[in-house]
Order: sequence, then structure tokens, then C-alpha cells
Amino acid sequence: MLKKEAIFIPYLKKMRTLHIYIPDHLKKDERLPVFYMFDGHNLFLDEDATYGKSWGILKYFTKHRVRCMVVGVECNHIGNHRLREFSPYSFKDEEWGNVKASGKQFLEWMTSDLKQYIDAHYPTLSDREHTYLGGSSMGGLMAVYGGAIYSNIYSRSACLSPYYDHVLDRLTCDLRKLDDLNDSIFYISFGRHEWRTKRALSRGVEENLSVMRILTEKGAKCYMHCYEFGYHSEASWEKEIPHFLQDLGIQKKK
Repeated sequence: MLKKEAIFIPYLKKMRTLHIYIPDHLKKDERLPVFYMFDGHNLFLDEDATYGKSWGILKYFTKHRVRCMVVGVECNHIGNHRLREFSPYSFKDEEWGNVKASGKQFLEWMTSDLKQYIDAHYPTLSDREHTYLGGSSMGGLMAVYGGAIYSNIYSRSACLSPYYDHVLDRLTCDLRKLDDLNDSIFYISFGRHEWRTKRALSRGVEENLSVMRILTEKGAKCYMHCYEFGYHSEASWEKEIPHFLQDLGIQKKK
């Protein structure tokens, strides 16, 4: 079952749409793990997706009977507001200008108000072991940051094509300050064709490796993947669904 629900975000003083997936035919007293994900409009249906192509999570989860809820938070589509909400750090970009970050406040809202709301209104398993975080691009950055900073809330993070431009040094600095990551699990991925040159690809690989090394040093388990035919697109991220579900232990490996 897929439903849309509007929720108020106090610090933004705005309503935001949630895209919520709940498996059909719940058993009596069944409670479910919850995957909190960014860009909820891009997760399930092509007609809702920004570029006309979704991740296809609804189709995959239904076909393979994945017993997990997904709560996707829609982004702000105006100007550079998505970048502002999905970045923990302010930065300046040639295309988007000055981006004044509010990602830390957004994550605080997700881990407090939103999680409390979902746990109160849906049949969830609310403990850390069954609470996950995921996203792609800027959402992938938020999944890395949020999964580490809020490791007491999220046990597993799917970080697809995380966008590190302009913020990598500050991210790695904050990650190094952390204590034990409590055996958190991170799936980190990127596609070969996300960069136009071999030099850029080499830099991208090293950026992801630097993040993975720090997370591993802090006690996390990391799975990193470079997909030879992968692009920075929903079509590529759709192909990764079985991989991150299996690496994160949400679906059994075949």
C-alpha cells in the first residue's frame, strides 16, 4: 500500500508531503522496520518523480515481499532549497549560488518529530536495530552524515551516490570527532559514469574511500560499490535496491 500524507515542519513553518509505503496483508500484531528516505517523490512512482523515472521501490518491495515500511520525505522544489535542506554545511556553487544549509535542522526534525509521529500512527519496530536511513545524491550525503551523527537512532544507512562537492573536508572533520558508531552499517555506492574523466573518477573514488575509512575506524561496517555502468540517475539507483537491502541485512542474500 502506498499513501501520501502531509505533515507540518515547525522550524520551516511549512507543510511537507510524506510518501509512505506499507506492505500489504499485515499479519495480526505485525510490526515493521522503517526506512526513512529523502526525495520521497522519486522513490515509488514514475508519475511523481522529478524527471519521470522513480527508483521503483513500490514494484520491487511488492514483488519480493520486503517486510519493511518506507517513509520518504519530499524535498522543497523551489530554487536551491533542496540543496539547503539536504546539506549539513553551507557552501557556494557556480550554478546554484550561495547555499545556506539547514540540513542539520532537517535531520533533527526527522529523528525527533517525524519518527515520533510515524511510531505513534503506524505499526513500527521503533528501536535502533529496525530504524534505517537512505537517500541518493544530496540525500546520500544526508544518509552518511545522519547515519553517523545519529547512530543512536539509525543502525543502517543506504548512501547512494553521495554528493561531497564543497563539503567533504567539513564532513570528514565531523566524522573524526565521533566516538563509537555502535556497529552501524553503511552501504556507499557510486557509478563509473557519474564523472566525465578518469581523473574526476579517481577523485570521486578517493572521496568515498576517505569517508569509508573514517567510518570503519569508528566501528562501523561499510560496503562500498562502484558500478561500472552506473550513472547519477534514478534508473541506476533502482538497480541497486537488491544490493543495498542485502548488504544492510534487510533482505537475505540469494
